[in-house]
Amino acid sequence: MPRPGLRGQGFKAADLLGFRLQLCWFDTRVALCYQSIGMSLDKLEQAWQLLQEAYQAQIEGDYDHAVQLYEKSLAVQPTAEAHTFLGWTYHFQGRLEEAIAECKRAIEIDPDFGNPYNDIGAYLIEMRRFDEAIPWLERATEAKRYDPRHYPYYNLGRAYLAKEMYARARESFQTALSLEPRYTLAREALDRLRRIVN
Repeated sequence: MPRPGLRGQGFKAADLLGFRLQLCWFDTRVALCYQSIGMSLDKLEQAWQLLQEAYQAQIEGDYDHAVQLYEKSLAVQPTAEAHTFLGWTYHFQGRLEEAIAECKRAIEIDPDFGNPYNDIGAYLIEMRRFDEAIPWLERATEAKRYDPRHYPYYNLGRAYLAKEMYARARESFQTALSLEPRYTLAREALDRLRRIVN
């Protein structure tokens, strides 16, 4: 649900917070998405309320409590968002394999939700598993339900940069900037890349 570059070097909590908060509101678009796959609206609203409480605990740094609340949300009604956010919390606890597993559960529920693909890619980058990260990030760029499309391009750039694939890294960072011209992390990454290749 996290996100900029999503997790990794240059992570800025304030940027991510704004994005995550917009995901935390139960809205008609999300409700229709889940109703279309047979989820009860009442249960979904209850699960969403617990998800918001969990998110608040997470933002306050109370990760253990956040995990408990995400698990309660999932017990009421499993959602891709709750699995993804639970994975994000596991990330902050240093439990990267469990974070990846939660993202995979999110994808099982809603393959169109882009955040878990990006998050898996970001976690794999953190684990220095760049070749594994790239296909996940590419899938994030193609996801139907994913608004901050510049994040997976930034992460692709990070993976390509680590593999010294400079032309592809440049292209990815430039795409991130074309999608979000104010995205500081991509601009800084492009500047670093220019210094490396010059």
